[in-house]
Amino acid sequence: MKPAPFRYRRPDSLAGVLGELADAEPDVAVLAGGQSLVRLMNVRAVRPAVVVDINRVPGLDDITLTADAVRVGATVRVARLEREPALRDRLPVLSEAAALVGHPQIRSRATIGGSLCHADPAAELPTLAVTLDARLRLRSAAGERVVPATSFYRSPWTTDRRPGELLTEIEIPAPPGLLARFVEISRRTNDLPLVGVCVAILVDEGVVASARVGAGGVGPTPVRLPAAERALTGRALTELAGPASSRRPDESPLYRALAAAADETDPPDDAVGTAAFRRALLRSALRRAATGVAAVEAR
Repeated sequence: MKPAPFRYRRPDSLAGVLGELADAEPDVAVLAGGQSLVRLMNVRAVRPAVVVDINRVPGLDDITLTADAVRVGATVRVARLEREPALRDRLPVLSEAAALVGHPQIRSRATIGGSLCHADPAAELPTLAVTLDARLRLRSAAGERVVPATSFYRSPWTTDRRPGELLTEIEIPAPPGLLARFVEISRRTNDLPLVGVCVAILVDEGVVASARVGAGGVGPTPVRLPAAERALTGRALTELAGPASSRRPDESPLYRALAAAADETDPPDDAVGTAAFRRALLRSALRRAATGVAAVEAR
């Protein structure tokens, strides 16, 4: 099929984009990489009257490293997240998650802002953003606001972005010493994951001082798993290094994290599998991510 008729706009400034969004709402769509939008338009699942291309706007593809965070412009391509040497050194889990998004052809066009705003509940980058407490900067003709990723997602493919707003930047906390891994389970390599898990910890003298655990594919939005975070916090990093099956269940913090994570999720029953099936995948992915964090420290 072909998309319904629409007007195409390509401003070369942020002010121009915000003006177009303000004038055309609610029948407007933002085009960045187009990996989701173009497909939906072609099957007429969405029919915007106006498409605003933001690829010419300067500054939206910047990457900035600060003392305690990584700031990424909304039009930065996923392939760049995967390959950028500075990001691989400073926040390797971002590159790790980016490498799992689709196929190389998709990553070469898809953008971080497009993925976050598309809001697929199983997608890698939204799950990572929620886990790491990312902050999303939204601009409109009326002003600017910053929204935590944990409150940005409302339901599948629905976000807190208001009419006329444009996501311009994502700020991801990256304190010194952060250890993190992203693990997903999919039917085929580079398919959308059935379940994805991110584990991030800060270690103080060999002990987990704080833990963040997030998961995608187990609910209507990416979720944090606070019971799993509590189970990991305060444990020696060496306790996470082995498989959960090697210890008695009541002695293994990793086993407790897995059980807690499964208990606090409510996965859907769908054509892929049952809720129990997704919980089993979650346990497996969480175990691999947690032991992977220990391996990062060992390197």
